[in-house]
Amino acid sequence: SSGLICSRGVLLFMRKSRQENVLARTSLWQTSQCAEADAQRQCSISLQRRLEDNSSALRDDTIQRVLRSLLCSEASSRSDELFAELDRAFPNGLDPRTSTRIFSRLAAERALNTAFLVLTWHDMNEYELNYYHYTAVIDACAKNNAWTNSLQLFDVMLQRQVEPSTVTYNAVISSCQKASKWENALQLFSLMTQHRLEPTTITFSAAIGACENSSGWESALELCSSMLHKRVESNVITCNTAISACKKAGEWEKALQLFSVMAPSKVE
Repeated sequence: SSGLICSRGVLLFMRKSRQENVLARTSLWQTSQCAEADAQRQCSISLQRRLEDNSSALRDDTIQRVLRSLLCSEASSRSDELFAELDRAFPNGLDPRTSTRIFSRLAAERALNTAFLVLTWHDMNEYELNYYHYTAVIDACAKNNAWTNSLQLFDVMLQRQVEPSTVTYNAVISSCQKASKWENALQLFSLMTQHRLEPTTITFSAAIGACENSSGWESALELCSSMLHKRVESNVITCNTAISACKKAGEWEKALQLFSVMAPSKVE
């Protein structure tokens, strides 16, 4: 399959240009004067903390309500209705941490279409999008077997000079793994090292897994060798996957050699 999901949310994010208008997001605290400066300062701090606590509780309630609405409308929501819902919920904008909570929940629920629509809404209002947000949506792509979308979104990250993290690479490589797109996975693995990011056990496992059901058994062996050289902790699943890649290619001798090398390394 193409691994491409052409939902309205995906298409809108990929094609729609940024709007020029930016929502005004300013706030001003007013403080009263007091003869006793020290006493007033303590009073002000106490009051501010109470206000922040109340604001935090209200924000959490708003976020939960919006998330319920977004998840309920994943299959049928129109973009204009979703944008209006977000505008009402966050008339003064929202901070990156709140955005992270929203994107993470949408990814956990595999709500890919809605996640792309929320990305578009951020773009329209020029709200900050960081690697946490992109990574969460790429993770949603992986969970929906939409590997093409994950690669497209990864390219958008690079074009906008948003530096991907190790977690980002793990997500997009995992997306390629599920589609057995081993060549794409290896290209991403190479790009990751070029960016001076150290691959983890998850990275190696995903890249090796992408080679399992393809003709990439030699690459799987190279990855295992690199894993041992870098002293990255391996596990039974990683090694079994690499051995399986050799077996499926009829390379029994290579599979036995790999087992003999990995066994003494106390794979757990």
